[in-house]
Amino acid sequence: MATEKRYPFWLGGASASIAAFFTHPLDLTKTRMQTASSKQGMLPLLVNTFKTEGYRGWYVGLSASLLRQMTYSVTRFGAYDKFKQMARSPGDDPKKPMPAWKMALCASAAGAAGGLAGNPADIILVRMTSDVNKPPSEQYKYRNALQGVARMTREEGVGSLFRGLGPNTVRAILMNASQLTTYDFFKNTLLSSGFFQEGTLLHFSASFMAGTVATTVCSPADVIKSRVMNASGTGQGILGTLTKSLRKEGPAFLFRGWTPAWMRLSPNTIIVFVVLEKLRLVVDWTRERKPTAPSSPSSSSGGIQTRS
Repeated sequence: MATEKRYPFWLGGASASIAAFFTHPLDLTKTRMQTASSKQGMLPLLVNTFKTEGYRGWYVGLSASLLRQMTYSVTRFGAYDKFKQMARSPGDDPKKPMPAWKMALCASAAGAAGGLAGNPADIILVRMTSDVNKPPSEQYKYRNALQGVARMTREEGVGSLFRGLGPNTVRAILMNASQLTTYDFFKNTLLSSGFFQEGTLLHFSASFMAGTVATTVCSPADVIKSRVMNASGTGQGILGTLTKSLRKEGPAFLFRGWTPAWMRLSPNTIIVFVVLEKLRLVVDWTRERKPTAPSSPSSSSGGIQTRS
């Protein structure tokens, strides 16, 4: 029976980092909308950022975004693959799709691990991208992600690295369960329909649908997470932030920034999975290559030496 292919643990994080270069301006806009008191629209905010800060303004906090992908995404993608391998019963056909509930459990557990691993970088990302929403005297003014982590640890204590861990972990669980699980589900469903075959069109379609589902499911937790992480000092906590925001803005605030979140997460999901599938092809290609070594003149068999 064929064995399930295994890929490097870091592959998902690498594809997510590549996607971050393309979607960071939308991530920045989404976070600024979530943490601002005004209700400026997505496009006006995106244009205003360019006018006031130049094209560099669109990439404020990029170092934090990359650090986040190489902690959060490396962990969640790698753990998801590992958990799926562990969840298969002995004798299961690796080519047969895993039940959706098993995929969801694996994705949720991997998401929790990713949320924990990426929490410090997530805080720095929120603070760097939304610094402009604060009065000058209250701005953090981090130069880069590593300097931000060092300053936050020194000025606010080690415990500050885990501020907002609750909503961030909830969001990570929801993200993984709604993004990774639905990608696998939509991919298997489209393949079984007979209208798709393995390739870029299949990966694009499945990831587009997965991105839309993930945006809607994760929006409430994402908004709360951003507001808690952006608070200085001890902050109000999850319950305090939720109560105050509900009282002032109503339930609709939970979906503040949904459009830029979708415009960011949808292409991000597409790029992540399409690139990931291509990286897997590269890994398969390197594994299948069998470079030949020159035969020794003294060899009687003239056989070909191969590397495993």
